[in-house]
Amino acid sequence: MGYPKDLLASRSIIKHGKYALIAPEGLVNNVIPGFENCIISILGSPKLGASFVDYIVTMNKGGKNSEGFGGQADVETFVYVIEGAIKASTDGQEFLLEESGYLYCPPGSKLYLENLGDTDSKLFLYKQKNRPLEGRKPWIVSNHANKIEYQIYDGMHNVNLKNLLPTDIDFDMNFHILSFDPAASHPFIETHVQEHGAYLLSGEGMYNLDNNWVPVKKGDYIFMGPYVHQAAYAIGRENLTYVYSKDCNRDVEL
Repeated sequence: MGYPKDLLASRSIIKHGKYALIAPEGLVNNVIPGFENCIISILGSPKLGASFVDYIVTMNKGGKNSEGFGGQADVETFVYVIEGAIKASTDGQEFLLEESGYLYCPPGSKLYLENLGDTDSKLFLYKQKNRPLEGRKPWIVSNHANKIEYQIYDGMHNVNLKNLLPTDIDFDMNFHILSFDPAASHPFIETHVQEHGAYLLSGEGMYNLDNNWVPVKKGDYIFMGPYVHQAAYAIGRENLTYVYSKDCNRDVEL
């Protein structure tokens, strides 16, 4: 990276257990066993206050995880392709995932990843412990978000949503893509028990995090803990769009 070109400063904000904004320019490479020819950084994690782990992964030429990711009896995983093309496989099934492609692996299914071609691929990777329901079990899901039609969000024609996973009660989490037209916003400031890990795919905005308005842009990562105030305005000339996780379909454990 070389010598700094200016005063050392960062846009990142870390409020353990509450929220975090992690700007890409401050990320460092983490060594994760099983990943080869990859640049990988851990984003959200239990050390930050999240109940899940998020990663940003750049798979260089020949990049792969042939040992598998996840696969424990109580761990579910998800991968979303931001750029490039990969082969993802689980339980003997192979999926060619290009930009916006994704694969969900239920508990007990190990995820294998391999970069395709001579160019880098960029991935948003996730894992969390599954909260099962008796007699229910989630299943393998794969698609490309670009093939899914947007739904109008909360009656507002300038805010749109995609569900990437089924809304069945068998699933204890979902991934969504939320997209704001320029100048659009949430209908109100949300306060809820669910937590999110979000990666910004495009645009710029102002995000309310714990009643603090924070500027955000493409490439940023946001962690939002339970009950933290949250809402966004889109600014600039292109849509503010992000992919994010949400825990759902379960009661709170005592």
